[in-house]
Formats: sequence, structure tokens, C-alpha cells
Amino acid sequence: MGSRSRARRVAAALGFAGLLCAVLGVIMIVMVPSIIKQQVLKNVRIDPSSLSFNMWKEIPVPFYLSVYFFDVVNPSEILQGQKPQVRERGPYVYREFRHKNNITFNDNDTVSFLEYRSFQFQPDKSRGLESDNIVMPNILVLSAAMMMENGPMSLKLIMTLAFSTLGERAFMNRTVSEIMWGYEDPLIHLVNKYFPNMFPFKGKFGLFAELNNSDSGLFTVFTGVKNFTRIHLVDKWNGVSKVNFWHSDQCNMINGTSGQMWAPFMTPESSLEFYSPEACRSMKLIYKEQGMFEGIPTFRFVAPNTLFANGSVYPPNEGFCPCRESGIQNVSTCRFNAPLFLSHPHFYNADPVLAEAVSGLHPNPEEHSLFLDIHPVTGIPMNCSVKLQLSLYVKSVKGIGQTGKIKPVILPLMWFGESGAMEGEPLQTFYTQLVLMPKVLHYAQYVLLALGCVLLLIPIVYQIRSQDKCYLFWSSSKKGSKDKEAIQAYSESLMTSAPKGTVLQEARL
Repeated sequence: MGSRSRARRVAAALGFAGLLCAVLGVIMIVMVPSIIKQQVLKNVRIDPSSLSFNMWKEIPVPFYLSVYFFDVVNPSEILQGQKPQVRERGPYVYREFRHKNNITFNDNDTVSFLEYRSFQFQPDKSRGLESDNIVMPNILVLSAAMMMENGPMSLKLIMTLAFSTLGERAFMNRTVSEIMWGYEDPLIHLVNKYFPNMFPFKGKFGLFAELNNSDSGLFTVFTGVKNFTRIHLVDKWNGVSKVNFWHSDQCNMINGTSGQMWAPFMTPESSLEFYSPEACRSMKLIYKEQGMFEGIPTFRFVAPNTLFANGSVYPPNEGFCPCRESGIQNVSTCRFNAPLFLSHPHFYNADPVLAEAVSGLHPNPEEHSLFLDIHPVTGIPMNCSVKLQLSLYVKSVKGIGQTGKIKPVILPLMWFGESGAMEGEPLQTFYTQLVLMPKVLHYAQYVLLALGCVLLLIPIVYQIRSQDKCYLFWSSSKKGSKDKEAIQAYSESLMTSAPKGTVLQEARL
């Protein structure tokens, strides 16, 4: 009896534990998704108490700017009307440092900030030095010539004379450092003296001079603390909700985020939209495929074919015109009216005639397409590579001798790629808190439910087996008593029916 009682108590205890596990598992299945969602929302919003706030304020991801120049091989022949030939030089790699300053939380659930950037040359990652010389179009001379194309001939002749006096030519030989960060040019001082509003700069001229040790404008974005649906979206840039560079309200709209974080809980139907001060416009990337980055699930977003399409191919882009061939965007209205164009490197994904017009270009998707890998649950970028090309429209301008017989062509100047990937301690913290823990909770709920069901079976099985044993004992006992009764009845019948001697004899036997 003692061992049977102990077994019953053990079975009951295991059953009770199983019931608790099963109930806990069911509760977790119901509650864990909501808990994870609340934790994600708490940690991705722009709030000093959130896990991602320091990551947002001081980006821990090492960003690199890789610059490739198109070295003009035949400048003299181009002036004679021949086809341009270029040679790609680089990469010249710079470490990019970003940090936010003047962070101000506003009453309308927004935060305003300035993001400062600085660049540091990385010789060990580069293929060349900043002292390397590059032959490229003289942007100042050729842009000024294009601006004066429809001007009076007398003014053109004066400009030709001024260019000659200053030693200005259609092509220049400058170092990488000068092209990137600026060089003194007497033409700038002359133009600023007689045409003060033609150029927006007063000192040195360089393609990236405005970006180094400077900010990208005053961004005001929604924090998501009070209203999650607008998290990270740009409210204003430099105090305005739309720009005035383009010719349609749609193209002038400031859409999406500032390009660093997006709303969480993405799906394949989601898109990545952000405002780029450098491109003076909003851009939208589309979902391509799922992937993994260092054990973290990601969605890859890429540029659609319509990003730089002209208005005839994609009517919504009509506001960015005047347009030329599809695949390049005219950015002259936001770049001191210089005939500059933005595109993918080597005119990838553009009208083939653009690449065919210049020898030395070889567009391909592996090297020249852009992508962003985003963790879909949090909206935080894990790995990115954004690549763009800057080109100049050049042609012969009648009356300005420096332009020679240049045939009209979109001549690429350079292309650059900004890349960064989360690594080290920030990656480990992100993986543990926002990937590993939710995954453990996800599997734990089903393990608890399965374990609970197994433990609940133990008392049930024990009870069934106990009932079977009782039935067998009762059956055997009942059968034994019936046998005894039958033997006794048989004996009595023999006593009454048989002669007395026989019975005694049988009794003796």
C-alpha cells in the first residue's frame, strides 16, 4: 500500500507540473508576440531610454566613402570632336565619422538635430594616394560656358578672353585631394566680383568641400514616442516640409526618413523611402529578397528601374526635367545651375547610348547597383552600400574658344559608394537583445506546451493502469470463489446419490 500511495502522489505532482507548464505555454503563445512588439517599439523609438538611442545619436557602424574618378585619357582629341575615353582610378577610401548635435526634443512628438560629418583618408584601403593627379573636365569653365550659351556674343568673347588671361582650359589636371576638398581658382574670385550670385561658394571649389566638417541640414523627425505610426519620418528639413528645386509638388515633397532608421515590423510589401540632401530629393527603394547577415534575418531593398528614369518613361519623374536620356537625373537646379547629372555608376540601368558614347565604361549590377539590408522587425540597417555617379554635360559653345569642337556628351566625372555594416559589440548587443531573446521566448512557449502535455499524460496513464490491475484482481477473485462453490456442490451431489460404502471408499481414496 505504501509504494502504491507514493506512486500516486508522484503522478499527481507530475500532472500538476504539466498543467502549469501547459498553461504557461498557452499564455506565452498568446502574450509573447505582444510583449516582443512592445519591447521593439520601446527600443527603436527616439528616446534617451531606448536601446537604440545611442546608436542613433552616435552611429557605431564604421562607414566608408569609396571614390572612383574617371581619368580622361584623350582631352586634346575630345576638343577636336572625337569620342571621349576614360580610365577608372581608385578607390580612394575615406572613413566617415557621423555624430548628431543640437538635439532638441519638441512638444509635437518630434526631435530636431544637426548631423555633422568628417572624412579621414585611409591609405591602406585605397588604391592610390590623395596626391595622385587626375585629368577631368574643368567644371567651372564648362559650366560657365553652358550658362552663357544663349548670351550675347560680345559677352562670350569677353569670357573667352578672361579664361585665356587666367589660364583656364576645358580640362584640368588636379590632385585627388584638390578635386575632393577644394582648390583655389582665380575664376571663382573673378566671377564672384562681377557675377556675385552665379556661384554659391566664395573660397575653394571641391566636389566634396561642402560635406567635410559640416552638417547635412537641420532635420526634424518624429520620435514615435506618442504616435508610433510616424516613427522616424521627416517632418521638416531646414524648416520646410517641401523643397523648391523641382517643377512639381510630388517631386518637391520630403518623404520618408532621414535615411538611418525606418519603421519596424516590415513586410515584403514595405518600401524604403528617405530624403537625401545631397540629391536634393526623396528616394524610394523596393523589396528584393530575404537574407541573413551575421545570423540576423534581413530584407534587401534595391533601387527600382524608375529611380532615375526620365519623364517619358516614368511620368511621375516629369517634375525633375528638363530630361535627357532615361537613367540620369538633371540636378542643375540644386547645384548652382551647372549641367550636372546623377545616375548609377557607369550609367548602369540607364539608356545604353550613354555608356556607348564614352569609351571605358562597363556597367554591371554586381559592382554598380545599390542595396540596403534591413532587419525587418526593428527597421535598423545591418549592411548597406549606396552608389551614385556624378556626370557633366559638355558641348562646344559657339563664341567660347575653350570649348573647341566638343561634341555633346554626358561625361562621367566620378562615382562614389557609401558602405557600412554593423559589427563588434553593437552587433552582439543587437543580436542578443533583439534577435536571440525573442527567438528563445518563441521556442520556449512551444517547449513548455509540449512538456506540459507529456507530463499531463503521466497521471492519466497511471490511473488507467491502476484501474486495469483492480479489474484483473476482482476477476480472478470472483472466478476462484465460483470454482470452490462448484466443487462443494459436486461433492454434496455425490454424497446423496451414491451408496454409502462407495462414498466411504472414495473418501478413503
